[in-house]
Amino acid sequence: MSSDSDRVHRLWLLLPRSVRRLPADLAAVLAVVVLTCTAVLTPGLQQTPLRVLVGLPFVLFIPGYAFIAALFPETGKTAEPDTDTDTSEMRSETGIDGIERVALSFGTSIAIVPMIGLLLNFTPWGIRLVPILVAVSGFTVFATGIAATRRLELPPEERFRVPYEDWAETAKTELFEPDDRTDKVLNALLVLSVLLAAVSVTYAVAVPKQGEAFTEFYVLTENETGDLVADDYPTEYTVGESKPLYVGIGNHEHRQMDYSVVVELQKVTISNNTTRVQTERELTRFGTSVGANETWQQQLNITPTIEGQRLRLAFLLYKENPPAEPTVKNAYRELHLWVNVTATQSTQHRVPPSSVSSKEQSYAS
Repeated sequence: MSSDSDRVHRLWLLLPRSVRRLPADLAAVLAVVVLTCTAVLTPGLQQTPLRVLVGLPFVLFIPGYAFIAALFPETGKTAEPDTDTDTSEMRSETGIDGIERVALSFGTSIAIVPMIGLLLNFTPWGIRLVPILVAVSGFTVFATGIAATRRLELPPEERFRVPYEDWAETAKTELFEPDDRTDKVLNALLVLSVLLAAVSVTYAVAVPKQGEAFTEFYVLTENETGDLVADDYPTEYTVGESKPLYVGIGNHEHRQMDYSVVVELQKVTISNNTTRVQTERELTRFGTSVGANETWQQQLNITPTIEGQRLRLAFLLYKENPPAEPTVKNAYRELHLWVNVTATQSTQHRVPPSSVSSKEQSYAS
């Protein structure tokens, strides 16, 4: 046992003196920062409850605690009479006590983190996970360094320290050495309540309730700068000439999903709020598999095969395989664009049937 203690002591002495002198509460602050960065940036830990367990105190308490520690490095003892004089004059009190320190830590954290986010909004990095994580971590480490420097400059008796030993001794006395039977019962109820609350919180974090299951389905186009946007879709087509569009699927079904997409160009009539398909041509269909909470995109070259004004370019999404007769009504998700298609001067209005899968029928959708 002694050899193990000696080994730990030798390893401790290998650390820089400034690190060894770091107060325990400030060392715990740095440990939470490191643990949070590890939980958020490590691929295997990103979806585990550890991210929530360390992320909440990192955002709601740690930055404010480091900031308050930098502002108030001294202890907040209760003022005592000055024994050097005959009067009952009280010494002036400096610093803040533990309760005030905790309350201010929560309050300043709630103010500091949004302020950092606001400043990031005016930078090229924007309000994203990694920039916020780096900014909050940098602020916390900087404030912790100032707090440690200011605290170590004070005489030992004036430095703030977390009274771990006093808390432990008080808790031991209250729990195991009660004054009467009533205190014993109250202590037992208190312990049971704390255990029940801890188990409930742990279960809520470890087994989070699944949200609504749904699938995102969208069509994008490329703007002049090369970005994909949901705006300025091409509406003028020529028979046989292609224009690119991008189809996207976001899987929020909480499991891996197999999808099928059918793209049709339809001639429709609208009467009495009823849309009736007169003619349709299937332009393409394909299938894909998308993992849970993943997004998939693919470029499609849309090549019209029939001409007409105000044709409906329909994108139909299905779970697994599509039915024999895909329609807007039986699709899991449906998107459409209204387009105009003209014929080229060098070709007939109709494309040879062998070049495209076509079907002509009349139904309401």
